[in-house]
This record gives sequence, structure tokens and C-alpha cells, in this order.
Amino acid sequence: MRPWSVVNDHDAVAAIQNLAGLATPMALRVAVTLGLPDRLRGEGAGVQQVAAELSLSPVALELLLNHLAALGIVEHARTGYRTTDYGAVLCADADNNLINLLHLERAGGRAELAFVELLHSVTTGQGAYFRRYGQDFWADLAEHPHLRESFDQQMTQRFREQVPGIVAGYDWGRFGSLVDVGGGRGTLLAAILAANPGMCGHLVDLEPTATEASRTFSAHQLDDRAQATAGSFFDPLPAGADAYLLCDILHDWDDEHAHRILARCAEAAQPTGRVLVIEPVGGRRAGTDMDLAMLVIFGGRERRIDEFRALAAAHGLVLDAVSDLTDQRCLLEFRLATTT
Repeated sequence: MRPWSVVNDHDAVAAIQNLAGLATPMALRVAVTLGLPDRLRGEGAGVQQVAAELSLSPVALELLLNHLAALGIVEHARTGYRTTDYGAVLCADADNNLINLLHLERAGGRAELAFVELLHSVTTGQGAYFRRYGQDFWADLAEHPHLRESFDQQMTQRFREQVPGIVAGYDWGRFGSLVDVGGGRGTLLAAILAANPGMCGHLVDLEPTATEASRTFSAHQLDDRAQATAGSFFDPLPAGADAYLLCDILHDWDDEHAHRILARCAEAAQPTGRVLVIEPVGGRRAGTDMDLAMLVIFGGRERRIDEFRALAAAHGLVLDAVSDLTDQRCLLEFRLATTT
């Protein structure tokens, strides 16, 4: 074996060990769950004091803090440990969605733990969330209001930077009316309506999310052009709108449920409405890590264009156009087969 091969092999092993190790991702999640970045801001605090406040093992806490110090999240200080400027991105007021994604008692952080059952998903093609928690993600949210609240907040924050590109990247004004199916707290629909004064909008989502959407519309002075209805996209949708929007919806579901959602949209869109799907598209705008997350958490995936086309065709929908809206999402526009 050549010397450079030995060196490269050694480097490859070290790199893969670093990628595969669970200590760092779990240390960050536990630190956020315990609120350590906030607690150790400013002057910081000693191990004994923090352990007593949070009912933790002092020895174990120091092991955790030592690893966080090695990562640059905290640093040694006269008082014990304190949060660094780098670690401050994990504080509650950073408003960057990291807490929702890492906190083990919020929807995002809890969901990611289903990755320990990835083998089950790869073996069966099914989501792993049910295997870990005894019910699917959506049933979990329905049972635990704090998870629903954190999920709604996570979606609003995660989507915030994408909204301007989505609004600017498509001719929304060609539609007089738009139904946002599963539209969350209404951030996107409010932005579309604000940019297109001639449009009216109708959002459908479960309670209490629909109530939050109504507040969003009021805050943007859109009460005369926007309404929110509590309901499921598995049930009949408001009929007769010019377009029906599914934004980051279908990838959360397996094919069986995706068919049910599209069937409701096609039914409501009769006779000339359009169905608009905004999502990361496999092979075009989707990351491989998110593809696995959709599988593990929901039993879904980031579908490719031909998969979307096949799904829609079963409901009399024809793919008319595909647009790259942002660096993360595409818009697929479908028309009813009887519409030209």
C-alpha cells in the first residue's frame, strides 16, 4: 500500500468517525433542552450552582460543559462556565429556529430522535416516528398542545426567509382567489395578498392554527380579503377558487395520503381552478438529509417531478409548468385535464 493511501485511509476513518459520532449532536440538544446557553450568558455560573438549580448531577454536568467548551459553545470563566458569542445563537432571543429544532421537548427536536429507527424505515419504507412514540407525528401534535405550538412556530420561522422569493417568483396576481391548504399561521398567504391587492385568500388548517392565521390577517389589515377556516385537507375544501396552494404539504405524507389530499384539491378546483404545489423537488431543490427526515418522521419523501406528475394524473391533474422559486423550493402548477 502506498504511503499516501495509508494517510488518506487514516484521514477517511477519522472523518467518518466524526460524522457518525452521536456525542456532539446529543450534547447540543441536551444543552438547549436544559437552557444552558441562556443560563450561562454574561458572567456565567459554576457547575455546582447550575446543577443544584436544575436538579442535575454535578459530575455529569461538568462532562457535558467540558464538551460544549471544546465545541466553542461555552468557555471557562472565573465563575465557572459562560456562553460564548458563538454559543449565543442557541439562546432563546436569537430567533433563528435552532431551539425548536434541537429542544427535545419541542416538535422538531422530538421528531429528529426518530432517526434512531432509520433502519426500520429503510427496511419497511415506513416512517419511524410511530415505532418510537406509539403514534404518528400528527397524532402526537394533536395530543400535546405544546408540540403543536412549537411546530407552528418552527414552520413560521423556517419559512420566513423563503417568503419574499416565493411571492416575487410567481405571477400570483393572475388569480382572483387562492385557497391556501394547510397554510399554517398565514404568513405566506398574507404576503401574497399584500403584494397583490386584487386577490382574496382563504386558508384552511386545523385549530388552533387557523385561529392564529386569522390574527395574522388582522395584523396585516387583510380582514376584508382573507379568511381562515378550521378544517382538514382530508375533508372537502372550499370550492370554486381560482387556485389551490399546497406549500410543504405533500412531502409530509406517504403516497396513500398524498393521493387523498390531491383528490380534495382537484374536487374543489372544478371546473377550471389550478393546483399549485410548492416543495423541495427531488433531484432539483431537495437536500438528501431532508429527504431522509421526511421518510423517518412522516413516511414521506421529496418527490421527483415524474412522481408528482404520476400522483396528480390519478386525479385528472396535468402538470403545466415547473418554476424554481428559491434555492430550496420549486412551484409545480397543475391544471385539470379538461382545462386548456
